[in-house]
Amino acid sequence: MTVLKIARIISLLLFFILLFYATFPLVSLIPVDIFLRLDPLIFAVTLSGSRTVIPLLLPAVIILLLTLVLGRFFCSAICPLGTTIDIADRMIPQGNPEHDPGKKRARTHLVRVKYLLLIFLLAAAASGISLILVFSPMALATRLYGTLIMPVFFLVAGGALDLIRPLTWEFDITTLAYASIDVPRFALTWVTVLVTGAILGCALIAPRFWCRYLCPAGAIFAVFSRRPLIRRTVSEGCTRCGLCQELCPMDAIGEDPRDTVYSECSGCRVCAGVCPERVISFPLRGRTGKKAAQEFSAGRRGLLAAAGAGISAGLIARTDLGYRTGTDEPGEVHHPALIRPPGAIPENEFLLRCVRCGICMKACPTNTLQPTWFEAGLAGMMSPVIRPRRGPCEPPCAVCGHVCPTGAIRTLNPEEKICAKVGTAYILRHKCLAWEFDQPCLICEEVCPYGAIELRTVDGIPVTVPFVDEKKCTGCGYCEYYCPVQAGSAVVVEPMDEIRLSLGSYCETARERGFIFDEKDGLVRLPEDGHRDTKIPESDGGLPPGFTE
Repeated sequence: MTVLKIARIISLLLFFILLFYATFPLVSLIPVDIFLRLDPLIFAVTLSGSRTVIPLLLPAVIILLLTLVLGRFFCSAICPLGTTIDIADRMIPQGNPEHDPGKKRARTHLVRVKYLLLIFLLAAAASGISLILVFSPMALATRLYGTLIMPVFFLVAGGALDLIRPLTWEFDITTLAYASIDVPRFALTWVTVLVTGAILGCALIAPRFWCRYLCPAGAIFAVFSRRPLIRRTVSEGCTRCGLCQELCPMDAIGEDPRDTVYSECSGCRVCAGVCPERVISFPLRGRTGKKAAQEFSAGRRGLLAAAGAGISAGLIARTDLGYRTGTDEPGEVHHPALIRPPGAIPENEFLLRCVRCGICMKACPTNTLQPTWFEAGLAGMMSPVIRPRRGPCEPPCAVCGHVCPTGAIRTLNPEEKICAKVGTAYILRHKCLAWEFDQPCLICEEVCPYGAIELRTVDGIPVTVPFVDEKKCTGCGYCEYYCPVQAGSAVVVEPMDEIRLSLGSYCETARERGFIFDEKDGLVRLPEDGHRDTKIPESDGGLPPGFTE
């Protein structure tokens, strides 16, 4: 096994481990979003859109500097999507048309597509819309494994645990006997399946088709690796057998086997491994036997067309009904289901920074963060929203901000997290058991962490009924999640009075607006280890809330 293969395996395992540990409470010594921070496409698009250098993404600059020396090493040794594509390539049936010289020459012109896509994405971001969700290899890999593969794995593991549970009782293995595995569920998984399935399915056309022709991050690496210090070298003993040309996964070898298109070479060493004469090496400051193979240019017209298309996409997005103008004037349409995570910066800036990687959704311990469809228009597709009916937002948890690689969700301490109001709950009286059906129910009042719901007596109703104090409500969704009414809760959270800040203190802003967010008596905040104290508070001898003499 070569050093490169070992590095690839270690990199993929580290990616899996960090993704697994992306949850509350965070215990990883390495930032769980480090792979996302290494993606130069995320750095470039967020820089173009926000006009701000995001310090969290500076590791991508280090990768680009290393690319000047090592070439496109990231593509062959680090990128988890590239490794996944390699696995798919090995599974394709024999006899694919990759070795057909005519078709191979026809595909050569596709190399420029990734450059055009890069310009399109940068121009679109500069004009107001980020379309990186289907083009960033790191975001795609994170969403694939975090919101699709891992839930399936947990489902299978849970089924296996159920199968062996009788044996655990037989052999008195109580740890497994009482163990359970929660399976997260996510909306729009079919989008992830279609996008990644199409990328992996391109292996039927050519090995690493995505990496060769479509990956905009690969285009950035290609620009920085036109003359790497470590490069492919072919000595005079070459017999021009063409085996390296046929098996090169990146199609980076010219018509003469001694020539190399350095911008396309990932340094995978496949050519060196298959060379029967052992004349191929990758020394420092290597030189080819002849001049380097001709680089491909996207062409001035193509680049201008791509830039124009990107600008047009941004302008069209700004005419969408869901686009936020940043004012509260009449005519602004805010979708009632668009409840952003606590700490999410103002909407338009949020959408420009969010890369739809899904790591915040994977990390959410209650599975309340879900991808949205068109509630925020095309610009907001696959961005995270809170679905209170799926799960509440835990008061002590701010893991979504801690794992966000771009700062679209701010990192908050526990005090600031509580003040980051995401919405306000209100009662649907026509569905409420107490209001409409005269049935005693106090669940929403009992579960509210902030005492924002109180029960009162109302003339004509034999039981106490709930009222929401909007000055105390943070929109956490406990009431909606636990409401026993089926087919839609009788208490609903909407993003009314949400607090969205790019800078500044949430608590100071909340106080200025007259909000009072205090956890009610008897509720114990979760400590940093994530375990709640189970001690029952002492009773004052009175009746529970909602009961009358």
